[in-house]
Amino acid sequence: MSAIQPAKMDAIIDFFSNISPVKGAFYATLFTWLMTAFGASFVFLFKTMNRGFLDGMLGFTGGVMVAASFWSLLAPGIEMSPGEGFVKVIPAAIGFGLGAFFIFGLDKILPHIHINFKDSEGIKTPWHKTTLLVLAITMHNIPEGLAVGVLFGGVAAGIPEASIGGAVALAMGIGIQNFPEGIAVSMPLRRQGVSKYKSFWYGQLSAIVEPIAAVLGAVAVTFFTPILPFALAFAAGAMIFVVVEEVIPETQLDKYTDIATLGFIGGFIVMMTLDVALG
Repeated sequence: MSAIQPAKMDAIIDFFSNISPVKGAFYATLFTWLMTAFGASFVFLFKTMNRGFLDGMLGFTGGVMVAASFWSLLAPGIEMSPGEGFVKVIPAAIGFGLGAFFIFGLDKILPHIHINFKDSEGIKTPWHKTTLLVLAITMHNIPEGLAVGVLFGGVAAGIPEASIGGAVALAMGIGIQNFPEGIAVSMPLRRQGVSKYKSFWYGQLSAIVEPIAAVLGAVAVTFFTPILPFALAFAAGAMIFVVVEEVIPETQLDKYTDIATLGFIGGFIVMMTLDVALG
């Protein structure tokens, strides 16, 4: 088994090496979307999900996103920046702050509701709670798709620090953590009385923005190579904001905080391992 897996991974990397990076970004985030749909499909098997399991999976999601933010985005962004010392870190610092403020702005403007169906944010609207929940997860998926696209764009621009292996590793990590996100959208909807098919539809729909963001990110970096360090850090800042503002607090609302914490550690280890091994 261990001899087969590296061969499969080499085949995957070879596939992405032989297509354009923009197509690569699109195909990679199709995988992340499909993983969301796979998670959402559990609504056909269960009407409710154990809260401890859900908190553990959300913790895992947070761990993956934090690890990806550093290993896949911030570290290579700093490495490829010109200059030394404080000068070298300035693009990453600026991009990180802008990414966080971008999601902060969306969070204040875009109407959305949290998984518990109690905490609504953004401007007041008569939209249905189902729509607001999907908007919340969709908003959080934008930086994930953008991160994958930016890395593939860096490959197209010929940046040594941006590799196909690293981009594939990031897409795999995001895809893995999208699985519980699909569950986290569809299950609460089902519990609220929404039909199985509608719960699944809204669950998978929340990730459809990832391929769009990925293509936009890849194209932007391809044409404007100097923005790559800023773009990588921008995606990292946006992801960290989502983890701190949404994912972690959601796991602390019940009695399964230890499970969520262990899930976070597990997610971090998985993403770190993927990035170091493949990047």
